[in-house]
Amino acid sequence: MRLWVLRHGQAEAHAATDAERNLTAHGRQQVLASAAQLIGQPITGILASPYARAQQTAHLVREALGFEGEVRTVSWLTPDANPLRALEQLDSAENLLLVSHQPLVGSLIGLLQHGHLRDPQAMDTASLAELAGDWPLAGAMTLVRVDHP
Repeated sequence: MRLWVLRHGQAEAHAATDAERNLTAHGRQQVLASAAQLIGQPITGILASPYARAQQTAHLVREALGFEGEVRTVSWLTPDANPLRALEQLDSAENLLLVSHQPLVGSLIGLLQHGHLRDPQAMDTASLAELAGDWPLAGAMTLVRVDHP
């Protein structure tokens, strides 16, 4: 299985709530640069946080790739979600793109490759990590690469 983890692009500094912060023009450019790294990859599903900036990121990637499936919105990809709970939700039968936020993305990547939460992966806005392994289990995946736009 392959797993790609994408942090949303740069977002507005302020909105009525954190969940309502939209991507900036620069954030959209960052996302498109990261999406270019996904061209030709065997993605079978896109899962995204319900927050506006993650939804916008996921839909930009979907359009850039010509991905025909829908973006699935899941509550376990919010910024402060528990990485252990997120790990429980992953299916080894799919090659997934997860679109989420820090600190969750860094903690989840660290958990998948090290088996613990003590060494999170640094992820800038629109950073894209690729992991590979037989199963999405703690400590069972290898970090193939991280691209920072």
